[in-house]
Amino acid sequence: EVPLPKMLAPCLLRRAILTAPFIFVVALLVTEPVRADQEAGTAIPAESRPCVDCHAFEFMQRALQDLKKTAYNLDTR
Repeated sequence: EVPLPKMLAPCLLRRAILTAPFIFVVALLVTEPVRADQEAGTAIPAESRPCVDCHAFEFMQRALQDLKKTAYNLDTR
């Protein structure tokens, strides 16, 4: 009765060590790889998307407005 747990522990450890990579390989085989032509989210046609420069300009405008508000708040203190 006493030798059984001593023999059982290495067996369970060996089984766990062999099972983990097996599960990982099966998960890789089951999942579908993401192709380069797939886009995340909904696809918006290029004609209706604003250009990168427009986004940068709008971002800079908002940043400048925030800076002006911060400067005004500091001046009023």
